[in-house]
Amino acid sequence: MNPACIRCGEALRETDRYCSTCGMAQLVCPPEEPADLSVADPSTPDSSASGQTSFRAQAGAAGTGISWRLALNCAILLGIPAGVLCSSLSSIGQSLSILWMLAAAAWSVVIYARRARPGWITMGMGARIGLVTGLIASWLTLFVNGVSLWLERFALHQGAQMDSEWSLLVARLMDQVAEINRQMAAQPGFSSVDAAQIAHFWSSLLQSPQGRAGFMLFAFLFASVLLLLFAILGGVLGTRLLPAERRRPRV
Repeated sequence: MNPACIRCGEALRETDRYCSTCGMAQLVCPPEEPADLSVADPSTPDSSASGQTSFRAQAGAAGTGISWRLALNCAILLGIPAGVLCSSLSSIGQSLSILWMLAAAAWSVVIYARRARPGWITMGMGARIGLVTGLIASWLTLFVNGVSLWLERFALHQGAQMDSEWSLLVARLMDQVAEINRQMAAQPGFSSVDAAQIAHFWSSLLQSPQGRAGFMLFAFLFASVLLLLFAILGGVLGTRLLPAERRRPRV
């Protein structure tokens, strides 16, 4: 049976691609090709096998990364209590801040390794998880210390006591500066006038509000950087505490 035009219905031949009456292009289906039933040579890799191999390689490479959602949960779980213990809210904990940070970072890595799939972890991954734990803890410590100072000075009206303690600290620092200046004055090319000018400069700077704020900010930032370094060390330590089969990829 000959096909008909899809527009006007005129009878067409099987080889006609256009209607001779209205010129409408016709839909022509190509003949089906017979399926290739030949057996593939197992020694010749085909595209599907290479695709499967590359997919598995990519999946294996992706498995070596960190599941950051789980890592953040572990870091928050351990970083928040570590940050509170390292802050001024805990007088005993503040003196042991380095130990708290080491323990928090190591513990977060251990918890991550137990919950993650695959359950292995490298030292680099442990260091990064420890760094995230340290960032959360150090930022919380910095925030809590800043809020505590503000509350003590303005809400609790302890500004006079804080100024007195600061004056004593500046006096001790100036005694050390004076001792250094005396040692430098004994060297050629350095006079006592220069030593007096240096001592006056540092005394004026530390007694000024800007100098005091800068000194406190530097102290807080230095403590935060120190906590970060020990958090990274704690992440590496947590990796070393894991069993040997969890410290390398499973083949």
